[in-house]
Amino acid sequence: MIYLDNAATTPLDPEVLDTMIEFMKNEYGNPSSKYYPQAISAQNYLVNSRKQVAELINCEPEYILFTSGATESNNFVIKGVAEKHATKGKHIITSKIEHKSVLETCKHLERLGYNVTYLEVDQLGHINIKQLEESITNETILVSIMWGNNEIGTLNDIKGIGEICIKKDVLFHTDATQVMGKIHVDMKNIHVDFLSMSAHKIYGPKGIGAIYVGPDMLGLRRKIPSLLDGGSQEYKLRAGTHAMHNIVGFGKACEVARLTLDEYIPKLIANEQLLKDSLLKIRPDITFNGDQKNKIPGLLSINIPGINNELLCKEYANEFAISTGSACSVSEKSYVIDALLPNSSINYSSVIRICLSKFNIDLESQINKFIKLVK
Repeated sequence: MIYLDNAATTPLDPEVLDTMIEFMKNEYGNPSSKYYPQAISAQNYLVNSRKQVAELINCEPEYILFTSGATESNNFVIKGVAEKHATKGKHIITSKIEHKSVLETCKHLERLGYNVTYLEVDQLGHINIKQLEESITNETILVSIMWGNNEIGTLNDIKGIGEICIKKDVLFHTDATQVMGKIHVDMKNIHVDFLSMSAHKIYGPKGIGAIYVGPDMLGLRRKIPSLLDGGSQEYKLRAGTHAMHNIVGFGKACEVARLTLDEYIPKLIANEQLLKDSLLKIRPDITFNGDQKNKIPGLLSINIPGINNELLCKEYANEFAISTGSACSVSEKSYVIDALLPNSSINYSSVIRICLSKFNIDLESQINKFIKLVK
C-alpha cells in the first residue's frame, strides 16, 4: 500500500507512538486533581505538552487551549465570537472555499439571523484582499479565512489579512490545520487573534487539537462563552477531563515537527516537483489546480483527462491511498474546484488529490507505479 492521502490524515510518527505508549503504561493521573504524585506528574505533562505546541508556532504556552480537533476549534471561535459580540453586530466574513467546519458553522449562524459574506476566490484560490477590506462594515465582528486550502494547497496572505483586521478593529481567525508542520508559522510576526489546528495532520493522534488565542485576546477569553460547560479545565473555556495520552502525543508531534521543519520542507518541495515532472512527462495534458508557487508543500490537486476519479480510487484502493478531494465532502462535487472555475467545462470526475509525507521514502518507485494508472 502506497499512502498518498496525508491531507486527510497522517500516520502516527513512531516517536509519537512510543511516547504515547510509554505515557499510558506509567501515567494515569488526572491533572485537575491535587497534591498526590500521580496528579502532579499529569500536571507536569500537561504543562510540557502545551509548551511543545506553543513552540511550534512561536507563542507563549498560555495562549494554547486544547480541544478535540480543528472542527471543535473552529466552532468554538466562530460561535463564541458571534454569541458574545452580537450586540456590536451580526456580520461575519469568510470565503467560499473554507473547510466544512467553518462553512457549516456559518450557515448555522445564518439560520439564527447572522449575516455572512462568502468571499469569492480567484482561479488560483486566493481571496481578494481589497474585496475583504471593502466587505468589512461597522457590523462586522469576525473575519475567518483559512491559511492553506485542504484540497488545492493554495496559501492565503495571512499577514496582509491580519493587518486589515487591525486597521478595521475586527477579530481575525484562521484555520491553519493544513499548514502546521509544513510551513514556518510565527505568531510573533503576524496578527491573528485565533488559530485552529489538529494533531492528526502532523503525524499525531486523532481526537486532539488546539486553538491559539492571541495575547491581545487575553481579556476576551473571559468574555467568549465556553463551548463545553462544567469544570474549570482549559481556562474555564472547555470543561472535561483532559485526554492526556492524546495531549502528550500532540505535544510530541509538534516537537518533532519543529525540530525537523528545516529539513522536511525542502524535501517535500523536491518530492512534489519530482511527482509533477514525472506525471507531465507521460501525460502533458495534465494540469494542476491552485497556486503552484505559493502553496502547501506536497499537496497537489490534479486534473487527469480521461479518468474517472471514483473508479480509479476504488479499483486500486489496495495499492494506493488517494482521494477525489476533501475527506469531509465524500461523494460530493468539489465546491472548492467549483469556486475556482465557476464557468469552466472542467470534468470534476477527472480530479484527484495527492498529498505526500515524510514516509514516502522510495518516491521514485512509488511514482512509477502510480504513473501506470494514469497513462
